[in-house]
Amino acid sequence: MASPSAVPNADECRRAARKLGDLLAQLPLDEGGQWQEIEITSRNLANGLRVKGGPVDSHTTLGKTLLPQTLTSLLKSAINESVPDPTRRDAVYEILRVGANLCMDHDDNRGFLLEAGFPQTVVSLLEGYTESIPSNRYCGDPAPFANPDLRVIKTAIGVLLNCSIDYEPVKSRLIALEAAVTILRLSAAIYPPGSWMTAQSPAESSEGDLLESWNMRSGLSSWAWRAISELREDNRQTFSPDVLPLIVTPLLAFIPPHGSPSGVFVKPETSSTRRALLQVDFECLEEVCSLIEALVLDVEDIRLALARSTNINGSAGAQSSLAAILDFIERGEHPPVWNTEYSEEERASRVRSFGMYKAALVKVIVEVAGDDKNEDVLWEKGAGDDTFVGRMVSWIRTHKDLTTENARDDLIICSTLSLGNILRQERHASSLVEAPISLIPDLLSMLEPDADIKVKHGVVGLLKQMSHTPRVRPTLGSSGVLQKLAHSQVWAEKSDMAEIVEVSAIGVAKHLCTGIAENSCHLVLPVDDQDPELTAADQILALVRRSDSIAVKSEGTRVFVQVIKSLWSSDAASGSDMRRQNARKAVVIPEVAAALAQLVGRSRKYPILINEGVVALTLLSMFPGGGKIVVDAVLNPLPQEVSLRQSKPLASASNPTSASTGSASSSPIVVGPTRALDMLTTVLKSPETPPLIPVEVRANVCSLLGQLGKKGTVNEDDHRAADVDKVKSATRELLESSARISGGNGGALMSGAAKKALDAWAAGSS
Repeated sequence: MASPSAVPNADECRRAARKLGDLLAQLPLDEGGQWQEIEITSRNLANGLRVKGGPVDSHTTLGKTLLPQTLTSLLKSAINESVPDPTRRDAVYEILRVGANLCMDHDDNRGFLLEAGFPQTVVSLLEGYTESIPSNRYCGDPAPFANPDLRVIKTAIGVLLNCSIDYEPVKSRLIALEAAVTILRLSAAIYPPGSWMTAQSPAESSEGDLLESWNMRSGLSSWAWRAISELREDNRQTFSPDVLPLIVTPLLAFIPPHGSPSGVFVKPETSSTRRALLQVDFECLEEVCSLIEALVLDVEDIRLALARSTNINGSAGAQSSLAAILDFIERGEHPPVWNTEYSEEERASRVRSFGMYKAALVKVIVEVAGDDKNEDVLWEKGAGDDTFVGRMVSWIRTHKDLTTENARDDLIICSTLSLGNILRQERHASSLVEAPISLIPDLLSMLEPDADIKVKHGVVGLLKQMSHTPRVRPTLGSSGVLQKLAHSQVWAEKSDMAEIVEVSAIGVAKHLCTGIAENSCHLVLPVDDQDPELTAADQILALVRRSDSIAVKSEGTRVFVQVIKSLWSSDAASGSDMRRQNARKAVVIPEVAAALAQLVGRSRKYPILINEGVVALTLLSMFPGGGKIVVDAVLNPLPQEVSLRQSKPLASASNPTSASTGSASSSPIVVGPTRALDMLTTVLKSPETPPLIPVEVRANVCSLLGQLGKKGTVNEDDHRAADVDKVKSATRELLESSARISGGNGGALMSGAAKKALDAWAAGSS
């Protein structure tokens, strides 16, 4: 056998492998001496396998022998379904080294070891160590493993890494054995981040032993997270909800009060060790936040479990996993030792990363709240200070003044988005609007022009969810929500980069104005000291004209549909309230009519939008002076975004290359209506062409046409009779045809509406 300092060559490796087989055959005779010999033989073989290449490929040669089975049998004999006793521990360590070196970057040997059951036996070894951890250990204290055991555990994790990296058969087997969970349990117990700072040497150990222990613990942690990452790469459900406490526990190390290095760790000569341990702490935080985010985004059971929450240490009254995450988001800080160990540049870099980790967990909380199945769970304890809802409300109230030095945008964003996600039921929305919570003033205080757009997104999104509930709409309107939205410039040009916020704010306006005339007044009329051109209505209208987004244009225009319907309702119209009369005047303008006409013109695929536009135009035309505005709107050319759906060169079937031969061939193809009137005629004459237009929509088109041709709708003194005649001539035959419809499928409704329109025209010309 080679001397300890020499690296065994290929022949010596083969002899060592055969000797291990002989030693295995002799077990269990004279076990004490044999395990020492197994240790020495395995060490020599492991050292020889550290070297790859050369004239003889020992790895390939030995992999094809009985060595994989020998290693597995020796390991099984040594651990005997438990942790190895001290007489066998060193031999186990060397056997693991042989296995790790044999399969490194060698798929064939990985397969041979898997077939022999070696990786599976290594998992059993780690499970034995896991079961030996004291059950009453506090989660922040390192498990009391001796250095030789730490060395075995670390090497066992290294074996699993070497076996599984980029090799699916072993990876799949380890996933089935829940190896990642076992590794996580061990790593969490062996290396709780930050626990090294106050670690003390046992009475029988030296400071050197303590440093060696933490070097191994930190290295073990790094290998463990690499293995966990490898085993969950393609299988997000590697972890079940019951391991959540293990995953979130490292977050607690970054919540004040922080510990400070003590004992051997404050000595100048341990500076490099201290910095290395701080780096591993930081890596643990990064891995934990990444793992929590991935699991919550991809695994429903994890989202549900977090909402229902599992105690950190399983005891009654202990902190929940969800609370631990919330605590980290709210109070987590980097340890003060960063200030002395890192340069200003290094510290700034880590602080930025720390903020990114918090942002990832903010996303986690929002996702948990966004799961439909979690709404009632998160509300079930009410809105007290110690509940999820209460904490979100508290964050809003505490940080609503965004101008203060300690304001936390991230907490505002998290709380508003999360509350918005759990407001699917009327009673929940009402509880936030009504006493004792009465959250609306707090939300409105944050709607300032210079507020961060992400804050506006959260606040406006929450207001939108509240506005879905009819019961709270009057309260929202009277609280000044619409005026505050206008003041915040959420519809101003500078907000166009955040279309989702603009659309959410439009949604608030649309819901609040639905059926509530007073809220419509708030939208269209300026307050005492406000520029009339800065009302919410004017800003939305300007956005509709300015935007290139069909969604913004359509939804913005639908706000005016609801405003008009509510202001023209019987209750509002019959009242003598001058405020409502002024509001009606404010919307009977060419700009509103044009927007409604464009909504009709571009909505062939969406009959409900055509209907809304037609109804609103009909109501506008009933107001004094509204008729001529509506006639102009339906006759005026539509903008290109409506009439020119696509523009491409013309090419004939006989000359497919003609598109590039002249300017005439570049004419745009017109596939949409050029006027809103064209869409009205399309609705009347093409009921069989998909998408089918409901008869109610067609009947409403008849009503609009009847109103526009009715005597008095357009003042004869305005010389607008010719324009009305254009409307009549384009639609008369269609109305006459519709008036002759009989039978089912709404024929009577359509026939009656068409006859009423023709009768209105006849009465006007008599």
